Amino acid sequence: MSSVLLVEDDEHTRERLAGIVSATKGLALCGTAGSLAEAREILRNSYPDVLLTDLGLPDGDGIELIRQVRETTPPAEAMVISVFGDEQRVIAALKAGAAGYILKDGTTEHIGSAIIQLLEGGSPISPAIARHLLKQLQPPEKAPIPDKVASLLSGREVDVLTAVAKGFTYNEIADMLNISFHTVSSHVKHIYRKLEVCSRSEAVYEAVNLGLISLDD
Repeated sequence: MSSVLLVEDDEHTRERLAGIVSATKGLALCGTAGSLAEAREILRNSYPDVLLTDLGLPDGDGIELIRQVRETTPPAEAMVISVFGDEQRVIAALKAGAAGYILKDGTTEHIGSAIIQLLEGGSPISPAIARHLLKQLQPPEKAPIPDKVASLLSGREVDVLTAVAKGFTYNEIADMLNISFHTVSSHVKHIYRKLEVCSRSEAVYEAVNLGLISLDD
């Protein structure tokens, strides 16, 4: 059973999301909070597997919580659940360590499955957010990639990172590329080191910016 800390300031929305988490097989709430302070108090004694948080809280920014749980040992997975926001806040959340970003108006099934996907190594992002974000990440002109940048990742590492960016789990990537789960994990570690990042979302962000991968397909 994986534990979830839910942080949402609107009481009605918080109750709805809490019900979704409780109704999803394999998930259990370890606490709910309506503010940054309440969440931090819970985190003093709890170590959730997943942080599900809004960004706009009455006493601060959910991004602060994302950073906090990513620095714990072991780190919790973090996912934003919010209304549609500007791309800069989306990017800031991903750079802070969030591995997913979904919208509050998603269905019960969609939100529950997104949390499970996150725990399985995926990066669930609502289609509307993904389309908006990719427009900002894609370079305005298809300039040739410098040789030094182009050779930064091996062909297999590019394949793995592209699959990670599209939300596939490590097991799914292993099946797709006919390699072992441990080989996928090893490739991801090498990608993190080469791109000087520490999360899936950061790796995807850097690789798209450098032109190493494209998510258009």
